[in-house]
Parts: sequence; structure tokens; C-alpha cells
Amino acid sequence: MHRARPIILLTAVIILAACSSEGGFVSVDQKFGYRIPDSGYYTVSRGDTLYAIAFRYGLDYRQLASANSIPYPYTIYPGQKIDVRGGGSAPVTPGPVAVKKPSVQPGGSVQPPQVTTPGAGKPPEMPADAQVSQWIWPANGKIVARFSASKPVNKGIDIGTSLGEPVLAAAAGTVVYAGTGLRGYGNLIIVRHNDRFLSAYAHASRILVRENQTIKAGEKIAETGSTGTDEVKLHFEIRENGKPVDPLRFLPGM
Repeated sequence: MHRARPIILLTAVIILAACSSEGGFVSVDQKFGYRIPDSGYYTVSRGDTLYAIAFRYGLDYRQLASANSIPYPYTIYPGQKIDVRGGGSAPVTPGPVAVKKPSVQPGGSVQPPQVTTPGAGKPPEMPADAQVSQWIWPANGKIVARFSASKPVNKGIDIGTSLGEPVLAAAAGTVVYAGTGLRGYGNLIIVRHNDRFLSAYAHASRILVRENQTIKAGEKIAETGSTGTDEVKLHFEIRENGKPVDPLRFLPGM
């Protein structure tokens, strides 16, 4: 009887691990633990943007574009190989057209994918020296988890709130990603403010903006939710030159 216990416990662990992998929620370490592929190349999937790939691996999008000889407006294609090792060049396998993923519209409806030729619908380019005059809080609520560079890692702050509360742009900028392609972030929006700063807003119940849309500071861009996590909250990040920094360094005092 005693010898059977380790087998039973091992079975229980396997079952629990399988259950957790099937759901949308992942642990903090899994969420922030993207590992560079052994090949050094990431294969572009439908719905990816260069900004999202850089965000995934903690890279500066400008360096990533340069390393892969991808000019502005950074058009990429499903199946394309992107060198994510931080340097060098990657083989480019472009298709005849760029396929944009379905965009989530207000009300939760999903529009059919749009097919555009490379260079069409060029997003507005924000001046490199555009300044963030002042950051504002992206949501009302209490901080339930602070930034941490050590385990347990948290690349931003988590703000506890109620379902459906407004998510506001923390500064003016351009939406460079709006989707669900990053594990553990749920409905995610990434905003480019200038060449130096990006901000990210995760776990939204609804996304109210589209990629390439110019937004103002304080503009409502989403509603709070629990997508990709186990509780209603806003996960908010600021990336400086591709690296996560403590948002409390920039947000006004509470």
C-alpha cells in the first residue's frame, strides 16, 4: 500500500498539469518566460506584428526590424522567419500579400480578415522625438501586484478592478498591437508612444481600438476583464527601449 502512494501522487500531478495547460490561465513564470527558439528564429503566425514579437522576447522593435532588414511600416508575413537573437539577419520568406488578423470591434464582434498589399494602409509614423509630457493612470483600482524583476517575475503592475471598467491610454500614441496572440495576456493592446516607450494593457474583456489607430492620453481603449488570467484586473506595462520598467516610476502619485 505504501509503495503505491508515489504513483498516485505522480498521477495527480500529471492530471493537474494537463488541466492547467488546457485553460487560458498560465502561471506568472510561464506568462513571462518566453524562451528564444533553439533555432534563433521565430516563425510569424497570422495576427502577429513586429511590435508584438519584440514585446514577446523583450527586444527593441527598432533593433529587431534592423536585424531582419524590415523597413517601416514593418510589414511581416505568416511563415516568415524572424531572427530574435538580438542581432544578425534572418532569411525572409515573404508571401504575395500581408494578411491582417480579424480586428475586435466595440461590442465584441469580429470582422473578417482584411487582405492588403504591402505598403497599403501605412500607419502614421510618430516622430522619434515625440515626448510623453505626462503619464496618467490607465484604470481606477488598487495595485494588487507590483513590478518585480526577480521571482515571482512581474513585468508591470496589476490593478484590481471590477468587470467592464474603462481602460485608458496612459499617454498619447499609436496602437501597434490589438489581439490575443501572447500567452497569458488575454486580450492585449500595445501602444507606441515614441521610439523609446511602449505601453501594454492586458486581460481586457473588450478591445475598443484597432491597430494603427492614433489615440489620445486618457482615451478609452478597452474594458477591464479576466481574459488570460483567473481574476478581473488590468495588467499594465511600460517598456523602455524594449525592456520592462516599473510603471510606478512614471505614473503620478496616488
